[in-house]
Amino acid sequence: MSTTPAESTPVPGQAHIPPPRRQLSPFRYWLLKGIVDERGQHQGPHGQTPERTHSWWQVMCLTGVDYFSTLGYQPAIAALAAGLIAPFATLVLVALTLLGALPVYRRVARESFKGSGSIAMLERLLPWWAGKLFVLVLLGFAATDFMITITLSAADASAHAIENPFAPAWFHGNQVGITLFLLALLGAVFLKGFREAIGIAVVLVAIYLALNVIVVGVSIGEVFTHPLAVTDWWTALTTSHGDPLIIVGISLLVFPRLALGLSGFETGVAVMPQIKGAPNDDPEYPRGRIRGAGRLLSTAAIIMSVFLITSSFTTTLLIPQSAFQPGGPANGRALAYLAHEFLGNGFGTVYDISTILILWFAGASAMAGLLNLVPRYLPRYGMAPQWSRAVRPLVLVFTTIAFIITLVFQANVDAQGGAYATGVLVLITSASIAVTLSARRKRQRNRTIAFAIISVVFIYTTIDNMIERPDGLRIASLFILGILVISLVSRVGRSFQLRATSVTLDVGALDFVLEDAEEGEIRIISHEPDVDTDKEYAEKNKDERRFSHIPQRARTIFLEVYPSDSSDFEEDLIVEGVIKHGYRVLQVRSGNVPNTIAAVLLEIRDVTGVVPTIYFEWTEGNPISNMFRFLITGGGEVAPVTREVLREAERDVKRRPAVHVS
Repeated sequence: MSTTPAESTPVPGQAHIPPPRRQLSPFRYWLLKGIVDERGQHQGPHGQTPERTHSWWQVMCLTGVDYFSTLGYQPAIAALAAGLIAPFATLVLVALTLLGALPVYRRVARESFKGSGSIAMLERLLPWWAGKLFVLVLLGFAATDFMITITLSAADASAHAIENPFAPAWFHGNQVGITLFLLALLGAVFLKGFREAIGIAVVLVAIYLALNVIVVGVSIGEVFTHPLAVTDWWTALTTSHGDPLIIVGISLLVFPRLALGLSGFETGVAVMPQIKGAPNDDPEYPRGRIRGAGRLLSTAAIIMSVFLITSSFTTTLLIPQSAFQPGGPANGRALAYLAHEFLGNGFGTVYDISTILILWFAGASAMAGLLNLVPRYLPRYGMAPQWSRAVRPLVLVFTTIAFIITLVFQANVDAQGGAYATGVLVLITSASIAVTLSARRKRQRNRTIAFAIISVVFIYTTIDNMIERPDGLRIASLFILGILVISLVSRVGRSFQLRATSVTLDVGALDFVLEDAEEGEIRIISHEPDVDTDKEYAEKNKDERRFSHIPQRARTIFLEVYPSDSSDFEEDLIVEGVIKHGYRVLQVRSGNVPNTIAAVLLEIRDVTGVVPTIYFEWTEGNPISNMFRFLITGGGEVAPVTREVLREAERDVKRRPAVHVS
């Protein structure tokens, strides 16, 4: 919200977006292209309202490139983490998927159908600064999840390429370089412009799942053809662990390391706007889209559960445990190992190519998630610069971070597994807590208890994973620290910006200002709405006329800002005109007083064509403490801050509303 160009005609009650003050260079224009929504809502590759929606099963493929691609490395990670017990630990994981994560995210889909996910639910349930800080911490874990998805998927794609028997000799020993190339290619695609991905995702997922059906089917046939493999496995298992209860206990302790198999649920609700709803869907609660999202989540979970169980069973029985170790031929590529072993190098190469493509596209899905997540929250909180609303600068930032992570971990899939699992588990845990709070608020006792139990299980799983593999917590802590520092610096740096995304004057307010504009002067008296009595307004009017030298016959209008959530940065302002004790009063609700007053004054100028004047009293108290009050509560030293906001917003002194302080 700012000034209106001189040649344009003001429209009463409508906010005016400023034209660019200066021409951008071609490079800056290209770099910043995409800042199309000044309100900071869902932007990025899927930020716009989709021109064409799709059937739920097609959209499932878009989230499936993230979810299903974990089959490329999940069986090998499970075997490495749990050894001979991997099939039992996988059964625990599947039970948690179907009985825990699935019901949680089906509820998230019902309550966050615009694609905002569980973080937005918590934002609504936990207002004020505590909620904002909690969201920032969750964003740190979400960034960990998505960034490690990008780097781990690229690293595993490199592993599949290197281990292929037809790979050039120079591939060996160059996994870091190949991974960096894939990351650079991913960044280049997003810099050019990420087009509709569903068509590509459907093809990749269909081919990949079909090839996995063949590999798993042939592997199961090998197990039945050679029953000795089952006997040898069972003998080794009972010899090393003995009591079946011990096997169950170890499975319960080990399964948190297999949490990679839970990835994809948050992405599943993020892509909900792409799902075609029913023709008669209510935009306020689109039941058809919600039903489609439920089918998407359920079908994806069932498909993945079947593959998790069968792949873990066959890889554990048919691949020597030594092959799963770092540097082994099955490390990070267990199903590819079976494809080459039982179907030949030709089919195995086709499988490798399919796996490389879907893993690379899983990185694209994660990058899209990041590009949609960051602009949705940080600029709206005032905790990121305006350029963070554009896609290309963020692509450069995220690609650089991906390079750093790859170099630190040397493109090692196993080393990044802990960080990935941490991000996934924290997001699912937060979703569980969100639906528990939602059920409690709606007084749904049985569902509250059920979701609370699920939350406790995920909390245990998350804590156990953090203790067992602290790398994930360290990486997430770095992301959280970075987000908090950037947020604090940005919030302070943007303190004097206009924060109103729109200003609307109701009929009463318009009548007041247009009536005074006919006389050529609009005089506004700033009034803190504390004591609502006739005496209070009479004394305030008398004092301002006396100390600010307002003529006795001059008309005045009071302006009152009623406090709301001070942690909000960007707001839509509604200004109401009322008569109180015989005085005309403009009332507006906002979490920030001086920036709101400045926005209202500029809107009055734009609507009437008359530059208004506002009158303040000096605020009592220490200037330093008032500064902190302003940053935290939106109050403090109102008069000088209002003047500074106006000075920043309007460089032309003649068009700038005048500020008088007495």
